[in-house]
Amino acid sequence: MNHRALAALVIVAVIPLRTAAQSESWSPPRTAEGQPDLQGIWTNATITPFERPAELADKPFLTEQEAAAYEARIVGARTDAAPRPGDVGNYNQVWFDQGTTVVKTRRTSLVVDPPDGRVPVRPEAEARRDHDLQHVADSYEHMSLWDRCITRGVPAGMFPAGYNNAYQIVQIPGYVVIHYEMIHDTRIIPLDGRPHLPPSIRLWNGDSRGRFEGNTLVVDTTNFNGKSWIATSAAGGRIKGIPQSDAAHIVERFTRTDADTILYEVTIEDPEVYTAPWKVEIPLNRETDYMIFEYACHEGNRAVENILRGGRAQDAKN
Repeated sequence: MNHRALAALVIVAVIPLRTAAQSESWSPPRTAEGQPDLQGIWTNATITPFERPAELADKPFLTEQEAAAYEARIVGARTDAAPRPGDVGNYNQVWFDQGTTVVKTRRTSLVVDPPDGRVPVRPEAEARRDHDLQHVADSYEHMSLWDRCITRGVPAGMFPAGYNNAYQIVQIPGYVVIHYEMIHDTRIIPLDGRPHLPPSIRLWNGDSRGRFEGNTLVVDTTNFNGKSWIATSAAGGRIKGIPQSDAAHIVERFTRTDADTILYEVTIEDPEVYTAPWKVEIPLNRETDYMIFEYACHEGNRAVENILRGGRAQDAKN
């Protein structure tokens, strides 16, 4: 992935989104089946925070000047400092792909609803998160599915992380396929109008059903097994570790707004975890020269064993 590291050396100018009139006048190319063509490799790395920071409570958008200053500050603060004692750390910033710009709209958070940019989490869900994060070394059951090399989840797998933020979309008759670079998940989404699986069948990534509404691919996902997290990456901030119940209902929308952009929107409903539905928007940007490499997740299987060994060693020490 180091062929992308040069991006970290450049602060890209913020490009405003097309106006509504321009978006309406642009018509996406079509597949042989007549569907809007969403195919290609798309990335979503950004330095826009997942939730709106407290200091920007009443500011949904940055000005162009504020965005440029924010980008310079965040990128300029990245260093190749030596890791802390006892921390294996990382080689350097070359291996990261955290993005260098805010999203094109210059929003101050990826969460766009509620209007304050904050996820309406129930206190008991936050307590569950805190308990899991505090007891990671006690049992694998407290670790994220990403650490365990199972999956990053739906929609968690579509949220930006520190690296490998690429997605390849392929359309074949009757299906849309989304291949995730991170943890090499692949979602096969049928478009034939079949019903969801019966409630007795529960899956890590739920049961997805797709349809096109005009130029938008709408994906409806239910039948979760209740063992996942809504976000697994530290980029999710306080949302990392919030549980996802088996009552979760996820609706994703993929709309190609111009030749190089898909607007990804997702609405999360999970009454056992949140007091109200909430929504995220993330632009997916076409990268024609991006190469997706294998993400071999055997490291996580080793890490689970070593984390638990370290926990037992700490227990003996105490």
